[in-house]
This record gives sequence, structure tokens and C-alpha cells, in this order.
Amino acid sequence: MDGLDGLRLRDRAVVLEDVLVLADLHVGKAAASNVEVPVGAGTDMVDRVATLCERFDPRAVVVAGDLLHSFNTVPRLIEETLDGFREATRGVDAEVVVTPGNHDTMLDVVWGGTTTGEYRVGDTVICHGHVEPDAEADRYIVGHDHPTITIEGHTRPCYLAGEAVYRGADLLMLPSFNRLVSGVEVNEMSATDFLSPMIRDADALAPVVRDTNRDETLAFPPLGAFRQHL
Repeated sequence: MDGLDGLRLRDRAVVLEDVLVLADLHVGKAAASNVEVPVGAGTDMVDRVATLCERFDPRAVVVAGDLLHSFNTVPRLIEETLDGFREATRGVDAEVVVTPGNHDTMLDVVWGGTTTGEYRVGDTVICHGHVEPDAEADRYIVGHDHPTITIEGHTRPCYLAGEAVYRGADLLMLPSFNRLVSGVEVNEMSATDFLSPMIRDADALAPVVRDTNRDETLAFPPLGAFRQHL
């Protein structure tokens, strides 16, 4: 599939050349929802970022939006998680870039690193996907909708890949990197059910699932053809 050419999919993230891309960490989501923050919620993400950095040694780590979850104050646990995130990327001397999303309302309060609305790697543009990008590209990598898919009664986070589905360009939507985010089931979704305006034809999007036990990437047919088998 052209939309996946040159990409390595791992642990709800993607590696393009020497750039590691994550989306929708939603740091602080539990605190903002006034629920008890699960023990190790931030540590889990920090440890996984560190593992990905050690494995792929990226020159840059790009967060495709919603590094934070919307909140009015900054709980201490959020600052601790972000400090851990910086330390994990500093271990491989990677630049960290955030393309702000719709939940990053207080990003300037807690994040002093590089931010940009769109980040280009060759012919690919990375952005959050909550608004249409200005830049033209052959492929877009986005987040925003937190896709999951249910197959044989089991719900899993999934990527969604499409060829020439947005302004003639390929598109890859990432699942939320935060394992506490439940996500939205795409099985029966139409384009109008997606929050991202970049989704024009849901039937043309192919779900892609990582089998972590076998360390395999499983690409399924586009939803329009695959739904009858779910």
C-alpha cells in the first residue's frame, strides 16, 4: 500500500526515515476529568517513548497534536510526565517538535520546545488533522480521531491508511499513543462520523493493526470491503 511506503509502525507510533511520530498523548486527561489518575499512567508513556527512541535512534520526535489534554491549571503529575518525556528524547539527542492540536490549550505554559502547525519530512506532512493543512504533500500523517477496530469481538487500536484519499494525497491516521484513551470504533463509521475534516471517504481507509505478540503489522482491506467480514 502506497500510504505505508517507507514507514515502520510500532507501538501506536510510526517511524518515517529518522523521525518518530506520535499522536494524541493527552497528558493530563485523567486529571482534567476529575477521576483518579491510574498509577503509572504517565510513566507508561514515558517508558514506551524511551524504548522507541532507543530502538530507532530518531533525530526528531514529532507529536502530531494533543500532547496535552485541555485543562485550566497544570497538575504536578503533568509536569513530571513532560519532564520524563523530555529526558527520554534527550537520551538519543532527538529534537522534539509539537504540532499543536485542539486540546493543547495550555501548551505554551508547560512546553518551551519547538512548535509548528505542520512538519514536513520529504514529501510527507505531519499535523494533528483537526483542521485542513495549508501545505501540499504526497502524504499526510495525522491523529485526532483515535481510531480503533473491533475484529472477532476484540477491540484494538488501529492505524487507518488510504491512497489518494485527501486532495489526491495518501493519508495515515495514527491511534492515540495513550493506552488509557479508549478511542472510537471505526467499524461502521462514515466520513461524516470522523472529527477530522481530512477524512473524505471512510470506505477507502484500510485498517492496519500491530500484532505485538508476533511483532507483525497486519494490513486489512479498505473498510468499504472489510466491513462485511467484521
